[in-house]
Parts: sequence; structure tokens; C-alpha cells
Amino acid sequence: MSVKRLAHIPGFNIDRVAAAAGTDPDVLRMENLDTDIPPPEAAMEATRAAIGEDEANSWLPFTGRDDLKDAIAAYIERRGGPRYDGRREIVITCGEGDAMLDALFCVTDPGDEVILTDPTYAGMLNRVRLVGATPRLVPLRVINGAWRLDLEALRAAVSDRTRVVFINNASFPSGWVASDDEWAAVASICRERDLRLLYWGGFEGVLFDGRPIRHPAALAGMRDRTVTVGSPTLEQRMIAWRIGWVVAPGDLVNDVSRVHIYNGLVPSGFNQIGTRVALGVGDKDLAMANAEWQRRRDETLRQLKGLPVVRPAGGWSLLLDVAVLGSTAWTSPIGSSSKRWQQPPCEAGATRLPTGTSGSSSVTSRSSGWLCLAKGFIEP
Repeated sequence: MSVKRLAHIPGFNIDRVAAAAGTDPDVLRMENLDTDIPPPEAAMEATRAAIGEDEANSWLPFTGRDDLKDAIAAYIERRGGPRYDGRREIVITCGEGDAMLDALFCVTDPGDEVILTDPTYAGMLNRVRLVGATPRLVPLRVINGAWRLDLEALRAAVSDRTRVVFINNASFPSGWVASDDEWAAVASICRERDLRLLYWGGFEGVLFDGRPIRHPAALAGMRDRTVTVGSPTLEQRMIAWRIGWVVAPGDLVNDVSRVHIYNGLVPSGFNQIGTRVALGVGDKDLAMANAEWQRRRDETLRQLKGLPVVRPAGGWSLLLDVAVLGSTAWTSPIGSSSKRWQQPPCEAGATRLPTGTSGSSSVTSRSSGWLCLAKGFIEP
């Protein structure tokens, strides 16, 4: 290791899992967070058409197209979030990863502390480390078969060095969805301790069993404390478009703009146009996708019956407690996929592959493997 900055930042290791899968066409690939439900057709058509537009093939505007910023602001408000001035409070980025890093650079200094859940996404945890901040982890606990945030531990984790609470919801990889009481507790701590909430809403609308969308910036006193990271990657299934955004209230937008110019520079103009169209597609598109993802969740849980899994309330993944099975998240032989899911992963004859948790999710206090629910599989 040549620099101290990378001393505690492991690789994702998904490439190792992919290599173990090989090219067998009968293996259902679940080590990566992909889905086979296509993006909205209108968004694909708009992107194709944009390739012929000269204005879309430009360095400008550096902070993103105004029409996309307006569409994002309208999208957030339509879902119950607060009203934002898109052209003054939103920066378009090259995907959600850039957006997270841009935001962290603007709300922390080296040595500051950032609170995250445990488990959480390693892309969040390690970006905190990249900017020189220190992660403080608060456990999600399994209560009555569901993930719940330990609110006492949350309050205890706040110190004089804490600057940010960093949460994604629905949470990857656990599938935890914050309850109204949990959001209220997070908001209360942010107000009382003068903290920012950095909220990644990538799976915000990927919710199961009739759960409603809750935007934390709509809570009392939270509009100007909440920095929102979003993208069309997950809900709209536009993984390869690599468009994201940061909603940075007030003057913070100037800092985010400055960081992004020297980090990601300008996102694809073609893909910004496709994203704008996608955000205007009606609610039926996401409802269709959610219904299929929920069906796949239910079938996955059925086939994993008897194994130590926690039922996800949203998102594209669930966690398997491999420690109970006598293994660890790094060496587990438990299957991240089986031959077309005709047999549970632990049955004799099923394909066994390393779990997708090898670096792609941070499960720091427990040994867990995650399975992607978003891929298609045949009916049992």
C-alpha cells in the first residue's frame, strides 16, 4: 500500500465472484446488483434520439442541464419531498457514486465523524474514508423478523466530532426501510446536534408490501439540513446511463458545483436527456417493476426457507447470516446463485458460488452474504 488514505479501503472483489461464476449459461448471476427489467422505453428512445443533437455533445453546462434539474425538483416534490429550486439547488453528476463523494467533500473535513448503519453499503463507508472522515457505525437489529435501527445506539454514537448522518433508504444491502419513528429520531438528532443528513435515495421508491415513500427532507426543520443523492440507476433501471444528482440546499450548492467540476466534470448530455424523460414517466412504470421485484423476493425467501435470512422491506437484495452456517462473508461457499433457482442454494446438486458480499456490502459486526433479488429466474 503506497498511501495511508487507502489503508482501510479494500477492493470490491466482485470480479472474483464473477470469475467463479464463469460463463455457464445455466447459472443465475446474483453477485452484482443488476436487473433484467428494462428501463422505460420512452427514456431509451429519447437517449437514442439525443445522440444526434449537437447541443447534447458538449462540455456545457458543467453542473448539468437546467431541464433535467427542473425535472428532478418536480420529481422530488411529486413524491412528497420539499420544493427545491432546481437551477439553484441541484448539481448533476456522473452517477450516484460521484454524487456521494462530491457531497462528502462538502459537508466534512478530515477527522470529522460520519454516522452510518451497520450493515451498510461499502460504497458509502469507503467514500467516508476517502475524504478523510471517520465512520461511526450504528447497528440495525433484527426484531420480529425485520431490520430495525437501534435508536439508543444512534444517540450514543453522536460526539462533538460528528458532522453527518449518512443513510440510504431502502437500505442496501439489508433491505431495511426506516419507519416513521426511526426517521423522526434521525431528524431530531440532526436538529438537536446541528448535523447534516446525507440521504441516498436510490431505492427510495423500491418498497414492498404497500409501504409509502417517505422523504426525510420533508420532516420539520430538515429541508435545509438534508443533502439528497439520487439517480435513475435503480428505480428506472438505467444502470449504464451513469447520471446522478446532488440536491444541495442554499449556498451549499456552490461548494458541490466546485467539487464536481474537478471530480466528474460533466455528465453525458445524451443520457441527461434520457433521464429527464424517465423522470416524467408515470407511476405505473415503477409499480410494474416493484410488483415483479416483490414477487422475486417472495420466491427467493420461499426457496431459502430454513436458512438465516431477514425479510427485506425494499430494495434489490437481502442478507444471509453465514456465520450461523459456520462460515464468514469472505470465504462462504453458500450460493449466491443456483442452477436457475430450481433448488435452494444449500441443497445437494445446487450450484455453489461465493456470495456477493465480498467487499460489495459492509457488514462489519456480523458475517453476512447478500443476494441480489432483481434478476429474473424461472418459476419453480
